[in-house]
Amino acid sequence: MTAALALVRRWVNDYFNRHDAAAARGFCAPGYTLRIGDVVFSGRDEAWLPAVDTQFRAWPGLGMTVHRTACGSGWAAVWFSEHGASKGQAAVWSGVAIYDERDGQLQGCVAQEDYFTRRRQVKAGVCDPADPPCPAPWDVQAEPPAPGAADAVLRWLDGGWPKDAAIRCDDDHITGTPLQFDVTGDDGAVFHVSGDWVAFNIRQHGTYRAGLPGANGPVASTLDVNGLVRVQAGRVVEGRVIRDRMGLWARVRGAT
Repeated sequence: MTAALALVRRWVNDYFNRHDAAAARGFCAPGYTLRIGDVVFSGRDEAWLPAVDTQFRAWPGLGMTVHRTACGSGWAAVWFSEHGASKGQAAVWSGVAIYDERDGQLQGCVAQEDYFTRRRQVKAGVCDPADPPCPAPWDVQAEPPAPGAADAVLRWLDGGWPKDAAIRCDDDHITGTPLQFDVTGDDGAVFHVSGDWVAFNIRQHGTYRAGLPGANGPVASTLDVNGLVRVQAGRVVEGRVIRDRMGLWARVRGAT
């Protein structure tokens, strides 16, 4: 286990699942910054902890389950689900987060959480099934990057959505209504590779076509995407992708 993954273990078990802000102050730097698309919470005590505390109050029993991890020097990535109940309505939603570690502290995180899925469940009054947990998420070791793995993921990200149904994106596999977004470019992806697993964050430019209730296309927009995927023989073969559909929905509705 790398130093980064050890700190993320504390983040999940000591801080998030216990709702213990004091624990977070023990291993998150004062300047800790969370980025989720256009939303930035900069400053551990000034912005980030108060924002999460607001969510804890709305979801009093909120917890996190880890489904997959990957790590390297100075970073760790997690595919997870959050789950709980708010005002009697249970929901479960997935996310992919990439944490930055320096000097023995977590400095920040770039994440995507599928709040659009949560919104759908609360509105419908029906909770989605939870994905199974990873048996040993904290026993993962850092590995040398597989040659060409990042390039394979970048090629896979070109062109647009939807893609191969073997890779689960948001809740497409539950609703049967995939997001349709034609990609024309990007602002540059950030890749972290350990073995054949690739964690990435990217902002794509293109045209929204369809797939979001109440949002009519075509509309030119951007789409923020996080993923933790596995590459074999130059192909993306498994993993999880979470896209900022809530931000996209707001931008599309604002433009029409």
